[in-house]
Amino acid sequence: MNERILILEDDPDLGQLLKQYLELNNFIAQRVYNGEDAREELNKNRYDILIVDIMMPKEDGFIFAEKLTRTHSELPFLFVTARKMKEDILHGLKLGADDYIVKPFDADELVLRIRNILKRNQGSAEQIGRPVQIGIYEFDHENLMLCSPNSKKILTEKEAQLLYYLYRHQNRLIKRSEILDHLWAVSDFFNGRSMDVFITRLRKHLAEDSTIRIESIRSVGFRFLLLKDSL
Repeated sequence: MNERILILEDDPDLGQLLKQYLELNNFIAQRVYNGEDAREELNKNRYDILIVDIMMPKEDGFIFAEKLTRTHSELPFLFVTARKMKEDILHGLKLGADDYIVKPFDADELVLRIRNILKRNQGSAEQIGRPVQIGIYEFDHENLMLCSPNSKKILTEKEAQLLYYLYRHQNRLIKRSEILDHLWAVSDFFNGRSMDVFITRLRKHLAEDSTIRIESIRSVGFRFLLLKDSL
């Protein structure tokens, strides 16, 4: 089954070129010009991944992404944009983007990055099982739910993948490169910063239970600890 890609790009020439190139690579691609049109399209059709420009009319890509993570937290997306300032890249990753590609870019590299993201998400789906108990929390990674006696949180797809990976490798040192290779596919500076952002978010999500710790070992990796058995 061919994956479906929604392109948010207001430049008519680039948008059409992206659509044609993705179709040549056996994707089903649809193109819209702004975030408002994208939401309408998402209400009508299923998509597997989104390509999002940042500088768009009516609503920029950052605002769109922030809204997207509230309504379609399971849907992966990447930014493809001319904005290359470090602050923009980090902001995009903090919003939950799976990747950030600066224009001009190599079309073959874009396709490879898209396939890597889709592969990771598929791999995550194949690991679906019963909810697991992590301290006071019940973690339903299939439905992205993290529940305690006092709260219920819906995680993003990336948060759920990372938490499940840490849980499965608890009580041992997990190298940064190992996590990046398994969940981000590319181990580089910006993906490393993205991982740090998600680690910080997980610590906040797990803050109700002081027996759960995500220790940072500087420049090496992390250790996910359950300091006592769940009651």
